[in-house]
Amino acid sequence: MALNFVLSVVDRENAEIMNSLYRELDLPMVLTLMGHGTATAEQLAIYGLVASEKTILATVATGDKTNQLIKNAKRKLFIDIPGNGILMAVPVKSVGGGKTLAYLTNNSTTGGGAPEGNFDYELIIVVLNQSYMDDVMNAARAGGAQGGTVLHAKGSGAKTAEKFLGVSLANEKEVILIAAKSEQKASIMRSIMEQTGTHTPAGAITFSLPISSVAGLREFDPTK
Repeated sequence: MALNFVLSVVDRENAEIMNSLYRELDLPMVLTLMGHGTATAEQLAIYGLVASEKTILATVATGDKTNQLIKNAKRKLFIDIPGNGILMAVPVKSVGGGKTLAYLTNNSTTGGGAPEGNFDYELIIVVLNQSYMDDVMNAARAGGAQGGTVLHAKGSGAKTAEKFLGVSLANEKEVILIAAKSEQKASIMRSIMEQTGTHTPAGAITFSLPISSVAGLREFDPTK
């Protein structure tokens, strides 16, 4: 059975509507996180938008429910139109035991198979020291990124990792989520690491995950 870790990023005012779409599908676990966007003033002007606080809702869903959630979000929140949010699904490779699988799928054993190996989009995750978000996003945009969503966090880690990376993990952190086309991923990550990597005060660490399904990135692709 294909499972996805589904993330949606919407304006704070639309969070409850999106949450209701999750509940309609009887999804057993929905996590809500607070963040804010990183769009530049120029990008906001292009789409006639204003800067706003963001809500990130996360869940685990089967392939069928992922597709239904995307369909419902397009219909009720017009999430496939630029500026109305992003919904993306990251394939789950494994879960911690049969009881966990039963919980996440409501004891369902039907559904599609594993997702395809080729992905058009990837989710770039950047962990950085607080107050360096603008520097990291400038580097990401130089590599081709359109924008991202910022979450606040606090790091903790082993002393060996702390010594190896040359940055303190027990600090206030920020996490930036950047959805990008797969062919742009390497350029974006390279730009971030060269300009704001662990050798700089930003101390950025970055990695990526494949996105199996996505809505809300239509402005990246003029054919859609």
